[in-house]
Amino acid sequence: MRNILLLSLLLICFHTEAQTVTCSPLDKEAVISKIEQVQDLEKPDFGQTMVAIGKTFLKTPYVAKTLEIGETETLVVNLQGLDCTTFVENVLAFSLMLKEDKTSFENFIETLETIRYKDGYLDGYASRLHYFSEWIANNAKKGLLQDITGEIGGAEITKDINFMSEHRDLYPFLADDSNFEKIKASEKFLNSRPICVLAQDQIAKNEHLIQSGDIIALATSINGLDVTHTGITTREADGRIHLLHASTGSMEVEVSEKPLAEYLKKVKGNTGIMVARPL
Repeated sequence: MRNILLLSLLLICFHTEAQTVTCSPLDKEAVISKIEQVQDLEKPDFGQTMVAIGKTFLKTPYVAKTLEIGETETLVVNLQGLDCTTFVENVLAFSLMLKEDKTSFENFIETLETIRYKDGYLDGYASRLHYFSEWIANNAKKGLLQDITGEIGGAEITKDINFMSEHRDLYPFLADDSNFEKIKASEKFLNSRPICVLAQDQIAKNEHLIQSGDIIALATSINGLDVTHTGITTREADGRIHLLHASTGSMEVEVSEKPLAEYLKKVKGNTGIMVARPL
């Protein structure tokens, strides 16, 4: 782990037409190798492709805050250590590239930017989709996925989302007043619309409606926060839906030992899930 963290500090920055990219030589090589590795993994069902590519990341170390680098927002590429969100983003990026027959490092950069930022464009720190409910909504707007939570038994809830602005000291980029005001504007938008959540006690009976490759977001009772964790669903040999994710428990990418419905019962503050289906 220490060597990985040291390597992650050996970063290079370069400019594309759209943005500045922060990427180590090792990560650029890893992206190119991953593109080659996944070429034979495309399945007739896109969700199965997501799972097959996701499993190529098994055992990759969990590393938090890999995007919080430097003094200005850049498109960070890091395959050496993943958190739950960057795991999902990278899997979706490689899966979309395979579907669209794109095979270059530049294609990866473009795809990752499209997924990670509001309306697909990096325009400073506040353009990153920090709240995962907004990540789902904005990527649905782009046509990359569909929020199916309501279709599988979820119900709309309203909740004040303001964790970042209320805990400004936890986010170094929010020391900048412009970033802070833009994040507050994003929170205001989120608070103008309900989110749909499938309650924890409803998951088991609706599990048959969840498919391998769906993106799962764990809703929470924590004040001001919408989601605490995310991952990809996979139907395993026991016939049950499990969670393929960058785990803070094992500190690596894994498939949950217990089925999703049972796994969530041990997650403190969990109230249910949001479910998004990649298209």
